[in-house]
Amino acid sequence: MVRDLKQLVKAYDVRGVVPDQWDESLAYAFGAAFVEVVGGGAVVVGHDMRPSSPSLSRAFAEGAASRGADVVEIGLCSTDQLYYASGSLDLPGAMFTASHNPAQYNGIKLCRAGAAPVGQDTGLSDIRELVESWLDEDGKVHVPAADVAAVGALSAKETLEGYAGHLRKLVDLTAIRPLKVAVDAGNGMGGHTVPTVFDGLPLDVVPMYFELDGTFPNHEANPLDPANLVDLQAKVREVGADIGLAFDGDADRCFVIDENGDPVSPSAITALVAEREIARAQAAGEANPTIIHNLITSWTVPEVVRDLGGVPVRTRVGHSFIKQEMAVTDAVFGGEHSAHYYFRDFWRADTGMLAALHVLAALGGQDGPLSALTAKYERYAASGEINSTVADQAAATEKVRAAYAGLEGVTTDELDGLTVAGPDWWFNLRASNTEPLLRLNAEAKDPAKMAELRDGVLAIVRG
Repeated sequence: MVRDLKQLVKAYDVRGVVPDQWDESLAYAFGAAFVEVVGGGAVVVGHDMRPSSPSLSRAFAEGAASRGADVVEIGLCSTDQLYYASGSLDLPGAMFTASHNPAQYNGIKLCRAGAAPVGQDTGLSDIRELVESWLDEDGKVHVPAADVAAVGALSAKETLEGYAGHLRKLVDLTAIRPLKVAVDAGNGMGGHTVPTVFDGLPLDVVPMYFELDGTFPNHEANPLDPANLVDLQAKVREVGADIGLAFDGDADRCFVIDENGDPVSPSAITALVAEREIARAQAAGEANPTIIHNLITSWTVPEVVRDLGGVPVRTRVGHSFIKQEMAVTDAVFGGEHSAHYYFRDFWRADTGMLAALHVLAALGGQDGPLSALTAKYERYAASGEINSTVADQAAATEKVRAAYAGLEGVTTDELDGLTVAGPDWWFNLRASNTEPLLRLNAEAKDPAKMAELRDGVLAIVRG
């Protein structure tokens, strides 16, 4: 382990290889520092199915207790189940997971009471600096004794039933037509949550890889990579499922497959859920419900929101920006291109499971197939995210800016990276925070225009 923790502490979480970059001694230190920075007399801690998760989460709990905090351990859970615990118990929380990363990785997602995010600007950098102050020159941890009246107590609490009940109160599926649903849990926490959430509903579930296994023996639990959707697509076609759902490792993201085995874009899901949440808010007397979307979601999303009388608000990529803007605007819902979906009724936190329930309710509330239901939300051709390795990200971005800035009818902005837009097309070029990469997303009215746009930008970036 090294003394500089900047490679371990990312913008939104802690994440690295175990035990090369961190271990139980550092987890203990993070627990102690978390309580010192965030405060509070109690915290809630949960973990995923990775082999290193139980010991790391217990070490964190003991570190938090050393600072006088009582620790509620909820054991195996999805990340949104931890957010439920933080929200319903009104406690700061820590979730041990590395999401979709390979087995040798682990990490911590931290939140304040009510599932409020902890990122670099909201406490995470302070936690990192405090932990660094407790490391010697060899990277060994020396957490000083705390001046507390008593060490906190550790207790266990079951939250899965409460989590499932809360979600099912938000979306009523009891009256939908029966649906056959293929679910790929990727050996992740979806295998833990789906059986309880779906229990008793008119759903014929076809389970895939529900066995909790943090070594991911079947495929990576990363549905953003099309290669990891192939098994689910085949299963949907094989069994004649109405819909397929794919969860990532910590089950806070959900990807949707239609009855033909074709992926439904997260932007289309964002628009579909936005329509339902706008209608619900308007029925409750809310005149102009706000919907948050990041700048890489399809133009379809703000168009749909405006058509329905809602107010779209465009943000940077990343959950801390989405949640902050939701708090400022009191938005009812937010969506990202990466299949993170945020709900006001879920403490503004992201939950793929609640998004999945909305899609199931919409599908089961009418007679048509999912492909027909979502067709109206697929108005543009999108490139998907394309990465390019470049030595000088700023210089490459400036070349692209210069090539497009003077064109008639073209606008640019720098909300997050460089966004260039024409009358019926746009693209965004963003630099990775951790790698020498530029990420391109492009969209246009038709596939030919999108391909021309994509290839033109890539030729400049890679030239």
